[in-house]
Amino acid sequence: MFGKENNFEQPKEIETVIGASVKVEGDFVSAGNIIIRGIVNGSIKTQKNLSIEEKAVVNANIEAESIKIAGTIKGDVIAKNEISILSKAQIKGNIITNSLSIEKGAVINGNVTMGQTEKIKLEDKDKNKNIK
Repeated sequence: MFGKENNFEQPKEIETVIGASVKVEGDFVSAGNIIIRGIVNGSIKTQKNLSIEEKAVVNANIEAESIKIAGTIKGDVIAKNEISILSKAQIKGNIITNSLSIEKGAVINGNVTMGQTEKIKLEDKDKNKNIK
C-alpha cells in the first residue's frame, strides 16, 4: 500500500490532508485516502488508506483499509488490510489488523489482535476497551 518494505510512499490519490497547524474535533468520515499532520480528537473512519505523520497527535478510534503510523495515537486502531508502525510512533490503544509491521523504537501499550477485522468494528470495541 505505502511502498516496499517500510520505504513508504504517499498514496497517489489523496483526498484529505489535515495540516500541521490544523486541529479537528469530532467524527471524521471519508471515502478516500487521508494524511494527518495535525491534531484530531474524536474518531476517524475511511474506506481507503490513512497516514499519520510523525508530529501528528490523534486522540481517536481509527478504522481504515491500511494505516501507516509515525505519530502519536490514543485510541483503538483497526485496519482491514495492514498496519505499519514506524520507529517514532507511540500508540496507547488496541490494534486489530490482518498484517502488522513494527519498526524498532515504536511504543505500543495495548492488545494486538490479528486476523479478525471482519468480525470487529469500532462500535463493538467499547465492550473490550481496557486502555485508560
